[in-house]
Amino acid sequence: MSEQAEALVATWIEAERTAVPRLSGLQLQALLITYRSPGINLTGMAEQVGAAPPTVSRLCDRLEAAGLLVRHRATTSRREIGLTLTAHGYEMLAALTERRFLAVRRVLQHVPAAQREALLAGLRAFSEATEPVTGGGPDL
Repeated sequence: MSEQAEALVATWIEAERTAVPRLSGLQLQALLITYRSPGINLTGMAEQVGAAPPTVSRLCDRLEAAGLLVRHRATTSRREIGLTLTAHGYEMLAALTERRFLAVRRVLQHVPAAQREALLAGLRAFSEATEPVTGGGPDL
């Protein structure tokens, strides 16, 4: 199973390599977290990515400079900073999702239909099983 999972992950990651702008894994993870939790604060982001708040602040500096993310004062506290994707950030994630879809589709065209259906059923079950562990299945 390890080889099969690696093949799927490699296909998925290959689509990321063509992303413009080119993002690190941590940057992409931060964008996806912001997509799923608009307005998340720096502390929440730090907890989700497993990094210290100063590291996340610098990460957000780079994403903001790239025009993918904006910081704003949270409505609940004037001292709290919320994070939201820009239109460019949404567009970049949508383009990445499309590239991932096409990359996986190219591979699946070589898989017999019955096996594609079985794979899809298995991936759905896997995704559902991750929800209690991660707090929600992947949206993108």
